[in-house]
Amino acid sequence: MNKTMRHLISIKDPKEQEMLDILDKRDDFKSLRIKRLLALPELTRKANSPVKILFDRILDLPRFKDFDIVEFPKIVTVEQDFDWLNTPKDHPSRRETDTYYVTDKYLLRTQMTAFWSFYLKDKEVLKRLETEGEIKALSPGIVYRKDEIDRHHFPAFHQIDGLLICKKSKKIITQDDLKEVQADLAKGIFGSDIEYKFLDDDFPYTIESLEMDIMFNNNWLEVNGAGLVNPVVLKNFGLDPEVYNGWAFGFGDRLAMIKMGIPDIRILWSDDTRITSQFKDIDSKFKEVSKYPAIVRDISFIVDTSTALNNYFEIVREIGGNLIEEVKLIDKYENADKFGKGKTSYTFRIIYQSFEHTLTNDKVNTIHDKIQDRTKEELGAVVR
Repeated sequence: MNKTMRHLISIKDPKEQEMLDILDKRDDFKSLRIKRLLALPELTRKANSPVKILFDRILDLPRFKDFDIVEFPKIVTVEQDFDWLNTPKDHPSRRETDTYYVTDKYLLRTQMTAFWSFYLKDKEVLKRLETEGEIKALSPGIVYRKDEIDRHHFPAFHQIDGLLICKKSKKIITQDDLKEVQADLAKGIFGSDIEYKFLDDDFPYTIESLEMDIMFNNNWLEVNGAGLVNPVVLKNFGLDPEVYNGWAFGFGDRLAMIKMGIPDIRILWSDDTRITSQFKDIDSKFKEVSKYPAIVRDISFIVDTSTALNNYFEIVREIGGNLIEEVKLIDKYENADKFGKGKTSYTFRIIYQSFEHTLTNDKVNTIHDKIQDRTKEELGAVVR
């Protein structure tokens, strides 16, 4: 076998189709939301997408020319996404306010690092690790997390993760190797003169972890995280940490926004040819098509204090779609005498703005009314 060959490894799980069939039969708000997310295009495969342009650049870097490319299901288990990667049981990312659960055991993948759970259990991959002493892979794709609404957050986004595992008899991996890989990434995207620095970081699946920041437009910006593979995780996958070691890194589509001067994550999802035609290569820069005016609406409501705000952001994003630029919490108030015990009053400011056309007050009012109705229906809120 040619040791420099790049393998495309597409790993299927019949359970994913079973979960899709379960979703297909449901029509509750939660299931409809998950189905809409799964229907979104994967921008790593979309022509003229800044995400595809950036990720393709990484895949083509000389350092990664013989790395496997791994595809794996979008619906994974709690074990695959969290447990085997050493995520603490009480970690916030496990909460339903942060993660889209299909069932109590299956969820939409929250991180591309979950590819380890497939790659490190693949028989052919393990055979190569044994015979060649090394395996290495990249996995680009779409992931899903509940989040706030602003110019830099969307419930579906993209990551690319890298992993190298080798026998210690072949090479002892150190933090210097980690820095070298990250530096190659920065130079490959931003040029050989890019200024960068490393800061300590922390991930459950790595040790001696680092964050890399670059100097860009006179500001230090975080671009990726990396670390040495945690011995605990190696054990979880049946690999003896006395025999094996490795490194890993990951970064997201925010890097494309930084590189190409994209001010709002919604631009990544636009199908407007005036926008998509701007992105030809890694050095493309976004130019405003036109600055359409924003329309602002406030909404106030009373809900149970235990209500997670991410659940409200889901409602606004779902109904307003890409017309929502930002949702700001401008007031929070508790008064048991006025609202009742265990109740909280919130006031949000919703900023509506399109990159593609001028919004009318009538259109915004229609959307805003639907948001109010859904807020009452789904959260049991009293709109003030």
